[in-house]
Amino acid sequence: MQQSGVAFGTSGARGLVSAMKDSVCFAYTVGYLKHLAQLGEFAPGTQVAIAGDLRPSTPRIIRACVAAIRYMKGEPVFCGFVPTPALCLHAFSRGIPSLMVTGSHIPADRNGIKFNRAHGEFLKSDEAAMRECDVTLPDGCFDATGTLVIPVALPDVTDVGSAFVARYRDFFGPDALSGLTLGVYQHSAVGRDVLVEIIEALGGRAVPLGRTDSFTPVDTEAVRPEDTALAREWAADGTLDAIVTTDGDSDRPLLADRAGNWLRGDVLGILAARALGAAAVTTPVSSNTALEQAGFAKTVHRTRIGSPFVVAAMTEAAQAGDVPSVGFEANGGFLLASDVERDGRTLAALPTRDSVLPMICALVAARAGGGDLEALVNTLPRRFTLSDRLVEMPTAQSQAQIAQLAENPTQGAAALGFTQACGALSHVDRTDGLRMTFDQGEIIHLRPSGNAPELRVYVEADSPRRAEELLKTGMNAVSAWRNALV
Repeated sequence: MQQSGVAFGTSGARGLVSAMKDSVCFAYTVGYLKHLAQLGEFAPGTQVAIAGDLRPSTPRIIRACVAAIRYMKGEPVFCGFVPTPALCLHAFSRGIPSLMVTGSHIPADRNGIKFNRAHGEFLKSDEAAMRECDVTLPDGCFDATGTLVIPVALPDVTDVGSAFVARYRDFFGPDALSGLTLGVYQHSAVGRDVLVEIIEALGGRAVPLGRTDSFTPVDTEAVRPEDTALAREWAADGTLDAIVTTDGDSDRPLLADRAGNWLRGDVLGILAARALGAAAVTTPVSSNTALEQAGFAKTVHRTRIGSPFVVAAMTEAAQAGDVPSVGFEANGGFLLASDVERDGRTLAALPTRDSVLPMICALVAARAGGGDLEALVNTLPRRFTLSDRLVEMPTAQSQAQIAQLAENPTQGAAALGFTQACGALSHVDRTDGLRMTFDQGEIIHLRPSGNAPELRVYVEADSPRRAEELLKTGMNAVSAWRNALV
């Protein structure tokens, strides 16, 4: 892991495509299956489901993973190029391991492998145990550059998309989106076609938009200016009730109202949790505090950023009897730890990020109130979050700067100009990075990304304009850290 530059990030193993050689991906997959064998979830003959996103490097990495599954005497089940939650729905329902080749929202020069247990996501404890597995590459399979030199034929594609569509149609009903016209920003998302199918299966009209042949790194948490402009352009003629899209592997949603304004993922998560009648809600520390102020959940659990942390806490809540138990992230990914019962219909638990469920929940709730998403959002307490990222900022440098700031946060906040902008520092949360809350309730949160050499800046305020001012303040302050490296 140290030599290759491919390491575990927030969710799965990630690295530059140039570093994710066939031999590295093969070794990771063998280590993964050895760990599952120790847990009793893998043995010779066990099926292992695999799928991928639409990055140019994904088919090559899939072949390396399939070669490893066969080397371990497993039976690969190739699910094609489908959304991560569609793969997980298939695998979890059958109690078999699964892995997704994806870099999610990061640029195409990077990729990754997301590992899953037989009934849920890989947790951080699994990653630690997997690191201890000894792996020896078989002779004759790779050349000196780490490239596979043996032929690897993929199995025929197993259809998992149909069950994914049926999941939502059967719970929400074939008329749930009737009367709504929804733009589908397709770009290079792997779920771009199945999203159209789901909308139509629920009685809505889908209008495909912005399909691309090259990979587009749509980040649902730090929306690109060009995606902001596109949504408003598409919404300008007033024919669309909303616009929907996802990130690259289609496990994180992005939903815009009829004016083309993208909803923040944590706001979408609150709307979905409320619509499902959640008793327990788990979300990272960076998510909007309107959740607590809304007051509908019996319990709220705050975690570090990353779905493995959310999964662990929301599972504990479900086991304690606080159901429905759900989780969501600031990037919009929504997780269901327990079944949801409604009108004689059951939505089965799916403890992995799902982009489709929160968007449908919000659209159905908005439709019940006249179809206006903006009006639905305005029913929540007025708290506004924004985030951005400082790219090409080495993780070690970010960690060092934040550690120095944490030694004396009051002095550090003053030196960075935060105290001048926000008033006195009232609270510091070190759950993940450094989250600073000031006297008037404004928040500035600094955190190194777990997936790329980036420093994330999160802010929260009582108005959109003030949130923009805080984000500018935060980004200007940390930009000086990167400049110091030049």
